[in-house]
Amino acid sequence: MAKVGIVMGSDSDMPVMSKAADMLEKFGIEYEMTIISAHREPDIFFEYAKSAEEKGFKVIIAGAGMAAHLPGMCAAIFPMPVIGIPMHTTSLGGRDSLYSIVQMPSGIPVATVAINGGANAGILAAKILAVSDEAILGKLKAYTEEMKEQVVAKDAKLQEVGYKAYTK
Repeated sequence: MAKVGIVMGSDSDMPVMSKAADMLEKFGIEYEMTIISAHREPDIFFEYAKSAEEKGFKVIIAGAGMAAHLPGMCAAIFPMPVIGIPMHTTSLGGRDSLYSIVQMPSGIPVATVAINGGANAGILAAKILAVSDEAILGKLKAYTEEMKEQVVAKDAKLQEVGYKAYTK
C-alpha cells in the first residue's frame, strides 16, 4: 500500500516531482503519483484529497506553480502532513508559487521546500515516516553517511591535485 501520495497540477511538473519519487524509491517507500488540477477538475481533486487517508497515505507531496492552490487545499482536507513544492514559473521565477504555498492560514500548515525542491520533499516525507519506521530511519542514516563520504572524497581529490588542477 502506498504511504505517500505525490500529486501535481500538470505534466510540466514531472521533472521536479520525479525527483521526489526517486528519493522515495531510494528509501524503499511506496508511493502513488498522479496529475490533478485543483482548478480545472475540482471534483476529482476533492475526491483525491478526501480518499487519501483511506488509501493509506501518511504524507502527501503536492507540487504546484503560479497560484499554487494544490498543496494548501490538500492540507485543508487531508489530516496528515502535506509537503508543498513550489514550481519555478517564467513570470515570477517561482516566487508566486512559494508565497502561495508557504503563506497558509493558521491551522492549515504546509511544510514547504525550496522552489523546484523535489528531492528534499522526498527526503522530508521519508523523515516524517521514519518517526515510526526503524527501517526507513536506518536508510536515512545510511544516506546521510553517503553524502558525508561524497564530500570527503571531493575534498581529498581537491587536496591531491590542488585548486587550479581541480577547476580545469
